[in-house]
Amino acid sequence: MRILLAGMVAMFLMFPLHVAAGFTFDQVVQKAKNLADKPYEVPQLVPKIMREISYEAYQGIRFNPDHSLWKESQSNFQVMFLTPGLHYTHPVTLNVIDAEGPRPLIFKKTEFVFADPEIEKRVPADVGFAGFKLTFPLKNKNEQNQFLVFAGASYFRGVGKENVFGLSGRGLAIDTGLPSGEVFPSFTEFWLVRPSPDAKEMVIYGLLDSISLTGAYEFTIAPGSQTKIKVRTKLFPRKPIQLLGIAPLTSMFFYGENTSRPIGEWRREVHDSDGLQIHDGFTREWLWRPLMNPANLEMDFFSTDNVQGFGLMQREEKFSGYEDLGAHYEQRPSAWIEPQGDWGQGKVVLVQLPTPNQTHDNIVAFWTPVTPVTRETPLEMAYDVSFGKANLSQNSLGTVVNTFIGDGNRIGGGNVPQAYRIIIDFAGGPLSKMPADSPISGQVTVLDNSDILEHFVEYHEQIKGWRLSILAKPQDKKPLHLRAFLKTDTTALTETWTYRLPMNNQILAQEKE
Repeated sequence: MRILLAGMVAMFLMFPLHVAAGFTFDQVVQKAKNLADKPYEVPQLVPKIMREISYEAYQGIRFNPDHSLWKESQSNFQVMFLTPGLHYTHPVTLNVIDAEGPRPLIFKKTEFVFADPEIEKRVPADVGFAGFKLTFPLKNKNEQNQFLVFAGASYFRGVGKENVFGLSGRGLAIDTGLPSGEVFPSFTEFWLVRPSPDAKEMVIYGLLDSISLTGAYEFTIAPGSQTKIKVRTKLFPRKPIQLLGIAPLTSMFFYGENTSRPIGEWRREVHDSDGLQIHDGFTREWLWRPLMNPANLEMDFFSTDNVQGFGLMQREEKFSGYEDLGAHYEQRPSAWIEPQGDWGQGKVVLVQLPTPNQTHDNIVAFWTPVTPVTRETPLEMAYDVSFGKANLSQNSLGTVVNTFIGDGNRIGGGNVPQAYRIIIDFAGGPLSKMPADSPISGQVTVLDNSDILEHFVEYHEQIKGWRLSILAKPQDKKPLHLRAFLKTDTTALTETWTYRLPMNNQILAQEKE
């Protein structure tokens, strides 16, 4: 009998926990399909006390890490939980899948620490979960570090080993930036697959619901210097969708080197991301679009064919770029989306909204298909999303280091009224091996009827790269839309910098009457 039991235990240990008891991604897909066949039901709200709680009071409710899921087995992966409240107004259902199959997790108020005893008395014992945080020994084997959070609608936030939390990923974006108003799908249920104690990756299933569609998600999560999440999803539309955003990223850009600094601000830059990077599959071109905080909603559409990747990046990774000891924007992660399989024709969409401060996310980027999304067309997509340092995309070309934009009618800028002086610094890639007297030139084009008055290239000793200087004047009451890269006679040396400067930008000096 002992031999038989030992053999059974050995077989069990060899058997991956994520397929225990036959629960698979296909079952989540079936749940999503069945849900799409039913009318949408608005999720229940949490009690009023939790919806109206102040930010300070909500921050005073902390999960006790001593109660982390799987802590008793000293697992690499452990789970901490979040209560509803503040922005998290709908509870989510959480399940665990282990050797015994799937089972629901029960909310226990005693696992939380309350800074305010009065709040503790008023919080219902069955208020439920808002989401969860994954921890892993990222920095040393004896310390659990938070690296991934699922909470609020379809949002999730990840970091690599050297990051602090910043931008977010999302399960899906629907009609973002459209006059009809954005639809925010929500994960309503999760299944956490218990990994072996020494596992390096973990699987989570998610069920997404909204008035527009439902979806099944599989996340295969591998934390590290770069935290990589393999995402597989199947979507079931309930109705036609005008603008479907696949693999959306959400970030914040208050101001940066390419914009004016708000009056009274002492920090040099304030942003979670400073640019959108795109790698097109058909042209093989790498694009870089610096972000901005516009006066009005701005939407840009970048046509792609078999897109190879896109992401919101935080390229400024020096403390001196921000000088903020509290926020540490230099440690905020970049995020890179890498499609799996041929996504075909589509567009990477950049949505930029005005924000009065750094507390509001105002940047969204996603991919949308050219093919209309109808009720009769389920969609299957797969992609990787990585969180980490700004070199995630592994672009081998020279990259944009700085973008500066100023008045083209002042000393050092030029003497042309209503013109702009644009400075773009490039470094890295093949540029790092080229001598200062190399025959490098700039290729500058306009995408409207603006005038390029001059452009020239200079070697930049401080960055071991080159500076492209442009003097350009837009047509009256038109935005300035430019593209530029560095080249030799026959070869592109850098990614393509692209920029659209709105008319209302507060850069040009006001003329005195």
